Amino acid sequence: MSRVRTVLAMRTREGCEERFEAEWLSAATEIRTLDGCLHQDLVRDADDPRSYLIISDWADRERLDAFGRSEHRDRLLRIIRELRESAHRHTYQVLHSVGSEAEESR
Repeated sequence: MSRVRTVLAMRTREGCEERFEAEWLSAATEIRTLDGCLHQDLVRDADDPRSYLIISDWADRERLDAFGRSEHRDRLLRIIRELRESAHRHTYQVLHSVGSEAEESR
């Protein structure tokens, strides 16, 4: 089994940016405690403040899929779904990761 990364592109409804960010952080804080969740990032488009990427790494596809089918996920992300205008998700198998030399020397 190999690590997977999901990339979820979302566009918020106008005026919902701050609440979206706060709700994501609240949900991510709980999701990080789940078995298999390795890392999560929320990034905002530098040129379009309503466009975001949610990037998360999971230990394997099975645990990601189990979370995706759970009532836990539905409860945590319900408000985020209400704040978004659109969403598109892709899942990728992570083949290689190369960090900076500074990161490796820590």
